[in-house]
Amino acid sequence: MSASAAANDAGRSGRIGPNAILRMGQALSAARGSAFAESLFTDAGLRAHWRQPPADMVHEDEVRALHRALRAALPAEEGQAVARAAGCATADYLLAHRIPRPVQRLLRLLPAHWAARGLLMAIQRHAWTFAGSGHVCTTASARGRLAVVEMRDNPLCRDIVSAVPACDYYAATFERLFQRLVHARATVHETACEASGDPLCRFELSW
Repeated sequence: MSASAAANDAGRSGRIGPNAILRMGQALSAARGSAFAESLFTDAGLRAHWRQPPADMVHEDEVRALHRALRAALPAEEGQAVARAAGCATADYLLAHRIPRPVQRLLRLLPAHWAARGLLMAIQRHAWTFAGSGHVCTTASARGRLAVVEMRDNPLCRDIVSAVPACDYYAATFERLFQRLVHARATVHETACEASGDPLCRFELSW
């Protein structure tokens, strides 16, 4: 099977890269200690992943269960901070191990609007690794300072109802990548979220 075919199969089967679990475990341990993190993993039905961290793709239902347990166990602001810390750690891992150094150097040399377009192309191409069975679309203004990532059928928003956007993990991942590769002052705002009743999750990145 080709790499692209394997990628498509992974997306259709609803599988996500293990960082969504590994970095959450690290962020929980840093915030509340390893005993609390293990307890939360157990509540989410993922004690096996705590004892033996996954090395391969995991089912999106497992990731959703972990994020749901996080929201139930912690006050809203603390839970958001933990999710953002996990997102930043995921981006740092991608920069250290997945995005080739020559590509990173090239993006940093380009004008920000061109670097943004290049990074968005990479996000779109590798969406199967983080969106599972969801669907991702990216756009960028021609020469402006705005990039957009949209996700439909976001697996982490299913069965979640929130008065405010709930995708702190994804938002932090995108923001850290843009800060490192596009513009140091890049920021992200989630302007729509399926957990809040919107038809999609929309992340607007500006710099």
